[in-house]
Amino acid sequence: MDREALYRGPHPVYARARAAAGLTFVEELDAWLVARYADVREVLSRPGDFSSRGALRPDVLPGPRAFAELAGVPGGAPVVLSTDGAAHARYRRPLTRGLSPARVTAALPFVRDTAAGLIGSFAKAGQVEWMAAYARPLPAIVIGHLLGLDPADVPAAVRAGHRAEDLLFTPMPEDEQVAAAREVAALRRLLDAHAQASGTARTLTGELARGLDDRDEIVSNAENLMLAGHLTTTALLGSTVHHLLLDRRQWELLCARPELVPAAIEEAARYEAPVQGFRRTVTRPLTLSGTKLAEGDTVFVSFGSAGRDATVFERPDTFDITREPVRHLSFGHGVHGCPGSLLAREQLTITLELLVRELPGLHLARQDVVMAATLIHRAPERLLLGW
Repeated sequence: MDREALYRGPHPVYARARAAAGLTFVEELDAWLVARYADVREVLSRPGDFSSRGALRPDVLPGPRAFAELAGVPGGAPVVLSTDGAAHARYRRPLTRGLSPARVTAALPFVRDTAAGLIGSFAKAGQVEWMAAYARPLPAIVIGHLLGLDPADVPAAVRAGHRAEDLLFTPMPEDEQVAAAREVAALRRLLDAHAQASGTARTLTGELARGLDDRDEIVSNAENLMLAGHLTTTALLGSTVHHLLLDRRQWELLCARPELVPAAIEEAARYEAPVQGFRRTVTRPLTLSGTKLAEGDTVFVSFGSAGRDATVFERPDTFDITREPVRHLSFGHGVHGCPGSLLAREQLTITLELLVRELPGLHLARQDVVMAATLIHRAPERLLLGW
């Protein structure tokens, strides 16, 4: 199996790893796969033994011309996702404040209006490509709003965030790398200027500007938030709708019993974790699940596999919105738990409530859905819907 095939269809690999004794080394990941629920939870509970350094190790190293485009531009500093201890706590505090329940609640009228406007824009068409028309725009507009960006700047900023991801995870010709790096540099300059003007603003950018002293740190963490703040929700918006419609009985049940919306969201997150996992670096010789690991070894902690563990979830490969709730690990666990999980859940709740009410005849217009070739935001590449 090559890396792209693994990224598009990881579940058979997960299943074999859960059934195997100890950990399984996966060549395509260049890491030991932590696949069982108990082992995933243990690693996430021991950040001192399993460092977040290199959590998102690149698949591709950009060339020198691309790096030259970023020279002298603010950014390039560590971010909350890939730090430990005091540095991680310092980076996380502004996010915790900016994504607090009170701040999320205050943003909900904006989310509802935006969601209703997007659905209204295609409701009379009878057909839509869901990912492009809704699943990508809604979270991007919302995170731009929370950052306090000018709405006119959000589309280019989101595109540049995706280009930053492409630079590290998608092989490209050198000229395309350079073009992507120029967009990333423009985004960093935009975020730097915005942060300098946001010192007193009650926005995520304002929280970062007040909580961090270094311009590179502020820009890097704002850029990371720009990307991570919407990709997880985009993935969930895609996979939740996909699986609800793949088994028509699930969608019809949700329409008949809209009080099951919260359960549907948790089942979707368990069944297809939006972020399939992150790497961790072993900090000392230790044994995990009977496998001896050396200092410096890399493990891939699979949230996506943990959600299909039969020792925790009955019929784990069945999507069932009536499932008795069991705590999944798809938003992480411990000190690195996702600070934006409440915001993601609220966007999913608003979306499903709108769809059930406005488009109860929703169905898959095409069954041949292809998953994106990434483990960072697992979702359909395209999802054509009709009603």
